[in-house]
Amino acid sequence: MEAITAELLTALASGTAGAAGQQAWMSLRDLVRRRTEPDRVPGAPEEVPSGEEELVALDEQAESMERARALARVLALRATYDHAFRDDLTAWRSSAEDAAARTGAGDVDNRITGGRQDTVIMGRDFHSPITFNQP
Repeated sequence: MEAITAELLTALASGTAGAAGQQAWMSLRDLVRRRTEPDRVPGAPEEVPSGEEELVALDEQAESMERARALARVLALRATYDHAFRDDLTAWRSSAEDAAARTGAGDVDNRITGGRQDTVIMGRDFHSPITFNQP
């Protein structure tokens, strides 16, 4: 399974991915809290962490890349030893990435400097034409 990125987790936790991102974050919370029995794999640790502690920590400090990386590591570890969780996490990741992609990612910093300006439109993720002086 490909690792979940810390950037995706912080976007969802901080709310920058919009309403769909908030829904994906709540869905991850439910997934992490759902108890499944880890597979009995030789060399597996005695107890595999659920990720709940790391999820709560990121929820408390949503912009922390360190906490996001810690959550990503624990999710990957749990997915390694719990195949049911891995399958659910893979499905969750696909929908979460779609949600984040629909709303865009990153910050917008619009600045107008200098002298006289004409019409200015500021924003992010425009999804329809913008026209001026239409009859």
